[in-house]
This record gives sequence, structure tokens and C-alpha cells, in this order.
Amino acid sequence: MSVEYRRVEARRFRLLLLALLSAGALTVALGASASTGDEKALAQKYSPVVRLVEQKEPCGPGEPYVPIDLDLLFGQPTVALRGPWNTSDLVKIGPSAEDLANRFEYHLDFPGSPLSPGCDYEKWQDHLASRGGTPTIYSHVATDPAHPGTLALQYWFFYVFNDFNNKHEGDWEMIQLDFDASDAAAALRTEPTRVGYSSHEGAERADWGDDKLELVDGTHPVVYPAAGSHANKYDAALYLGSTADAGVGCDDTRGPHDEVRPVVKTIPSEPSAAAKAFPWIGFEGRWGELQPAFYNGPTGPNLKTQWTEPITWSDGWRSRSYAVPTGGIFGTGATDFFCGGVEKGSAALTALVRDPTTTLIAIGILLLLLVWLVRRTTWRPGVPLHLAHRRTWGRILSSAARMYASRRVGLFVGIGLVFIPLGIAISLVQALVLGGFGLLGVDTSGEGAGALVLLLVILGTTLALLGFGLVQAATAKALVEVDRGHEIGPLHAYRLAFARFRPLVRTLLLGVGAWVVLTATVYLSPIAIWLAVRWAFLAQVVELEDVSGLDALRRSGQLVRGRWLRVASLVGVGLVLALAIGPFVGALLIIVTQAPFALLNVVSGIVYALAMPFVAITTTYVYFDARVRDALEPQDEPADLPAEIELA
Repeated sequence: MSVEYRRVEARRFRLLLLALLSAGALTVALGASASTGDEKALAQKYSPVVRLVEQKEPCGPGEPYVPIDLDLLFGQPTVALRGPWNTSDLVKIGPSAEDLANRFEYHLDFPGSPLSPGCDYEKWQDHLASRGGTPTIYSHVATDPAHPGTLALQYWFFYVFNDFNNKHEGDWEMIQLDFDASDAAAALRTEPTRVGYSSHEGAERADWGDDKLELVDGTHPVVYPAAGSHANKYDAALYLGSTADAGVGCDDTRGPHDEVRPVVKTIPSEPSAAAKAFPWIGFEGRWGELQPAFYNGPTGPNLKTQWTEPITWSDGWRSRSYAVPTGGIFGTGATDFFCGGVEKGSAALTALVRDPTTTLIAIGILLLLLVWLVRRTTWRPGVPLHLAHRRTWGRILSSAARMYASRRVGLFVGIGLVFIPLGIAISLVQALVLGGFGLLGVDTSGEGAGALVLLLVILGTTLALLGFGLVQAATAKALVEVDRGHEIGPLHAYRLAFARFRPLVRTLLLGVGAWVVLTATVYLSPIAIWLAVRWAFLAQVVELEDVSGLDALRRSGQLVRGRWLRVASLVGVGLVLALAIGPFVGALLIIVTQAPFALLNVVSGIVYALAMPFVAITTTYVYFDARVRDALEPQDEPADLPAEIELA
């Protein structure tokens, strides 16, 4: 074989190899292009309809922020890339999308202060919009290695500011549609199986076809972002949250609304194609200014669990959110009061973080005032026996503490343990009510769920107050027996109290029922507080004076008359201590142990149950103090009470 022939054959082989490689690359490229095309088609088919709470005037109530096109941020001279060393190290003004790629622990900084936002971010968004951008969301098709044969279609929303209780720059929210399909092409030939709307730390689930899932043209889910928080909801309502998963506070999606059909940009599922088309998707920093705790800017989609494990994440979606009833016997006053209370508490916490010096000075002044008030009374001697005796404010508390901490601590611990089965009973009642109404066909989602929650709160409060009344009654009986020198245990104390069970329950129902109704209206809450103090001695009056019903309410009011502040402060201090010690112990255990949160909650509940008898002891001492003072003629009561001593 000649040398020339071998050269020709080698050249042919190289050309053939090059042709094969080119064909392979072309096939891969065509396949990737087809896959991306299917993903875009799928994203367009199910693109959401966004209904934002209408803002009627600039900087007024409503939702001013829309999901923006991230291209508006890049090259913008009002945006800074900082870090990763601290909040002030400047990397670049007006960073590009490429500048963000693979940056770890850096952060973007927008113009304004998240802890004192005013109208700055709203005006800045208007400035960005003047560059010609339109509302935009980003779709992404993701699979989960742990769940082969399934696929998730995600839509990601970015807002420039989160104006909720945890104010922060930047806000990522999303919705997700799950399919029983292996790829986008297969998903185009079927329907989603379920949908999840993100809200705060979790998401709410709906099966495809559920009544609560509103669709436009059969395939476009309707999303109601809450004003300020952008938590995604299925309906227009006021939603109540009390956990990190559902958010602490109130999410308001009530109309009127501005309907938005955002432009959908598809992030390819293939990582290299995604990085090439959207370099910012590799950013591993914060999309907003660094701040303490939950005021921090959020991380991006690529750092979320659902980006790489979407189906595993969707298994943890909650089934519903609780909407507040917009009408009914109680109106919306009680829930508005709750929402306003959480909002004001969050504002106070924000002020503390923003200006700790001023806040610490205010706390110092309050502590000095407290020390001054404590020194205004006498605390010794605190003699627990001789119940029917006048005591100063301080001696009542010290006597109650000594009585509880004496060798009879087992007696009062046993009396307080009734709160543990009572708590279990309240939880069972709540579960039965929710389940029972669901079986009867009553709506237990949306506003229907909100109405049930309100009912359960009222029911739980009533049972808890009745339980405390029983503890008061047993404690009063036990203290009298101890004062007489008799031995008594917790079961014996309850037997003595239950000798007047019917008049006791009848009286407590009158007082508790009136209090719950007045409290639910909110506007009459001051009257409810006033009456709660006037009726603080109901259990003692029924058990120790053989008076019940309306007569007991009047008798308790007679004993409190002229001493309202004294009674309120003493009973209030006892309640604050009892309510605070459980969470305090739980928080301490969180710091020093690795125990599960569920166990810590149980421990806190037990501590609370054991602390409630102290409140009952204090109330009984206040009752006897008032009864003795009420029985004495005014001239018989000296201005300065003599020290109390225990005689042999």
C-alpha cells in the first residue's frame, strides 16, 4: 500500500469522524432546542393570572409592587453588589447578570432602608419601570431524582421589596404545578395533578380541579398575592397565620384587584443552557441588603429546596389556609385587632433593630420605674398562714410564693395538673369539630375554615377559663384547710370544691360567657377587662361564702370596689409570671439542648400548668385581704398596717 494511498485514507477517516461528531453535536443541539421549546410551550400553556390588591393612590394602601423583569436591575446605577466580607464592602455599582454568576455570600443593595422604607422602594420601582420593563415571571421545569416519572413546572416571581412584618429588600415567591410525566413533551399531553402556592416558609396545596383553584381558560391558575408579603393565595380574603410555615400575622388579598398577565421567560432545565441564557441563576448570595435576622434579603431560586427536589418539597405542602370571616355575629373587629396587634408588635421590634440605643434607654427607664414601684411596698414578713388578714401589696405576693414553695408544693402541683388533660381535651375537641364539619359537608377551607377557627378559639378560651375557675375553687378550699392545720391532698381539694360543682359551673359560665362575647367584639374589650377584674373572686365567693349566680357576680364586684387597681395589678402579676415562665423555660431549653421543638412545647405546657396554682393562691390571698378590709369600719383600718407575725 503506497504512502499516498494511506494519506488519502487518513484524510477520509478524519473527515468522516468530523462529520459524525458534527452530526452528534447537531442532534444534541436539536434535542436541547426541542426540549427547551417544549418547556416554553408548557410554561405558556399554564402561565398564571396574577391579581394584585389595587393601590388607588401612590404610597397608599394596596400593593404597589409587581413581579419585575430582572434585566431592569442589571447595569442600573442605583444597584450595588457588595460583600462578601461585610455590608459596606463595595464590589461594583450597576452589576451585570454575568457579575452575579457563581458569587457566594455576596449581596445586592437597593436604594433605601428596609427598616425605614417609607415610600422609597415604591418610587424606585417606578424609576425602574420607566426603562420600559413589563411585569415578568420566570418558568422552570424541574425533575426530582427521588421521584422518577414526575415533573414540576415552576413560576418564580421577584418583587423589589417585602413590606410585611419582616420587611426586607427583594422577595422571591413561586407557584408549582406537578405532572405525572417524564419530560415537558409528555406533560403537554396531560394535565397537572396538583398545584402549590408558596407563602412565607411553606406552601398551600390544591389538587387540579379543586373548587378553590380558580382557572382562566381552563389552564391558567389565578394567583392572589397578599399585599406587602406577596404570599400566594387561592382566593380573595384576609388570612390568619400564627406559624413560620403560614406566616405570623395577616395576609390580605381582598379586592378590588389589578389583573396582571406577566410575560413568561423560561429558564432551561439543562444547567449549562440555563447559565448561558440567565447567568444570574448561579448567584449564591442575597437578593437584597444584609440586615439582622429575618430582615435579610432572600436567597435566589437556585438555593431553594424546590429547585432540585421539587416533588419531595411538594409532599410537605399544607392543605389549607385559614381565612377570617368577613361578616357574622362578631364582625371583623376581633380579627382586625389581632392583625393590628401583630403589626404593631412587629413595628416595635423593627424599631429596636433600627435604633437599639434609643430602645435600650426606654427599657432602662421602664426598669427604673419598676424598681421604684417595687420599693414603694413592703415584702416582709411574708407569712403564708392566717388567711383572713390584711397584707400589703408586696406581702401578698411573698406570702403566696412561700405558700407554694413550702412543703405543700405537691398539693398545688397536683391541683395544677388538671390543665394537662384539659389541654388534651381542648385539642381533641378542635380536631373533632374540624373533622365533623368536614364530614357534614361544611366548607373547612377559606372563610369557612376561618369561621371554624374563630369558633374553636372561643370554645378553647371558654374551656380554659372554666378550668382555671376549677383550679381557683380547689386552691381556695385547700388553703382554708391548710390554714386550719388539716392535712389535704389535691384529690381531696377537688372533692371539696365539687361539693358546689353546679353553682360553681353556673356562675363561671355566666362570667366567662359575658367576657368572651365582650372580648370578641373588641370595641367592648375595655369593659371586658374591667369586668374580668371585678369578677376575679367568683370561685372564692361561690366556695367560701355559699353564694352563686348573679349574686356571686355582685358580691365579687363589691369586694373589688375601690380596690380595682390593686386587684388588677396583683392578679395581673401572677398571670404574667405564670404565662411567661413556660415559654421562658422552653426558650432556655432551646439554647442549652438539642431537644425537638415538639417536646419543648410539651415541657412549656407542663410548666404553665404547674404555675397556674400560684395565680390561684395569689387571687385567694387578695380575696381574703379585700374581705377583711371590707368587713372593717374605715376608722378601724390604720394608714400604716402593722407587721404581720406568726404566733406559736
